[in-house]
Amino acid sequence: MSDRSARVPGAHATGTGTGTTLVSHTHTTPRHSTHYLECGPADGPLMIFVHGWPSIGLMWHAQMNAFSTDGWRCVAPDLRGYGKSSAPADNDAYTIGEVVADMAELHDHLGGAPAIWVGHDWGSVVVGDLAAHEPERSRGVVLTSLAYYPEGHAMATVIPLVDRSIYPVDEYPDGQWDYYRYYTTHFELAVADLDADLSASLASIFRPGNPASVGAISPNAVVQRNGGRFGAAHHAPPTDPDPALWPTADFQALVQAFEVHGFGPGCAWYLNDDAALAYARAAPDGGRLSQPVLFVNGDFDQICSITGNHQGDPMRAACTDLTVVSMPAGHWLPLELKAEHVEAIRTWLRDKNL
Repeated sequence: MSDRSARVPGAHATGTGTGTTLVSHTHTTPRHSTHYLECGPADGPLMIFVHGWPSIGLMWHAQMNAFSTDGWRCVAPDLRGYGKSSAPADNDAYTIGEVVADMAELHDHLGGAPAIWVGHDWGSVVVGDLAAHEPERSRGVVLTSLAYYPEGHAMATVIPLVDRSIYPVDEYPDGQWDYYRYYTTHFELAVADLDADLSASLASIFRPGNPASVGAISPNAVVQRNGGRFGAAHHAPPTDPDPALWPTADFQALVQAFEVHGFGPGCAWYLNDDAALAYARAAPDGGRLSQPVLFVNGDFDQICSITGNHQGDPMRAACTDLTVVSMPAGHWLPLELKAEHVEAIRTWLRDKNL
């Protein structure tokens, strides 16, 4: 195995905490290579930040600046299929079980001390499932913008929880998860549309939440009827990135990361529902989480908000010690409200003596 390291050019503070230098590493085992960023004292308690779709570890730049200043050893990997980590060609390689194994290998490499694991979007799935299957690896769990589903994150578990007052079943059978279904029926076309203009796709995806969207039909609920995320155009409209979410240098790094493998590997995560359900069934104690869990909800998140619906019910039932904080943000909450996200985690860490 190997661990190559280098400093990240242009690493800088991004709105929270003092500037720190992010150091780039690659940890390689016979089964996988994980690229990760690190900062903070080497002997500090470990905090691992896990991104979701369609991102890279650099999305946690502000959080890493803040918590490394607090004395934490901060690590943010690129998950498989993303950034500088391995991107297998086989879509079947992108199961949650495989990704949890990647994170376990990385955690062992980092010393294996119980860590605070912070996830967003699909990263919350990884963090939640790791905490369920290998609880000794976590002191506490932070989930952001996607609730934990002890039976596995899959269409079979999320669609029954759709708010039918917004999405009548006869008109929107998959509710806001219609885009998820589209991946399973038109995968190559979905990926081609996103790959047609990488910068515009990413800029159009990473937009701040809008309070006017609460209770309204999500654009993601009509992807199938529109023939794709971008409809008949089959490419993203020209869109300038929002520097309040991704600072310019970080957004450029994000685009460069997607220029290597495109959207295919990251989108392949949506193709492995059966494996996700089977993996969840193998968790001890029915997937119940005994560690302290913080869930940070975006009130304006049209896909994953747990406010005013039943999407958070399985998580509430499965967590022994759950804290829920809700914020006026959309799905990209860790980028939209960087300082507020940090403070929510800090408060929870103090309250739970972590």
